[in-house]
Amino acid sequence: MVREYYTITELTREFGISTRTLRFYEDEGLIAPVRRGRTRLFRPSDRHLLKQILRGKRLGFSIAEIHEIIQMYREPPGETGQLKLLMKRVEEKRDDLRQKRRDIDETVGELDQIEEACIERLAELGVST
Repeated sequence: MVREYYTITELTREFGISTRTLRFYEDEGLIAPVRRGRTRLFRPSDRHLLKQILRGKRLGFSIAEIHEIIQMYREPPGETGQLKLLMKRVEEKRDDLRQKRRDIDETVGELDQIEEACIERLAELGVST
């Protein structure tokens, strides 16, 4: 049975996020819960969208990038445009991660050289490691 609404407490517990985070996503226009007085009620579609937002964050997308992708659903060109934009963003993110991997590999190599130099110098000083 699909639920009609979720409370802010239910979603924050389910996804392990703070109420402030959920309100931030609302302030940024990423989600738009129904309001009943001072209570926010989230539809199943809001829950699904929150899941996608959190996935985007885990993948390293910025809030602005996530917002741009979400807007593609809400406005023309619709799904085709959104998929093309998403493919572009995925490629950009992949390139960024590959560059970070190269940077990390280079830094690890430099650290290995520093460690080796320290070991050699300690050996010259008669200190064993």
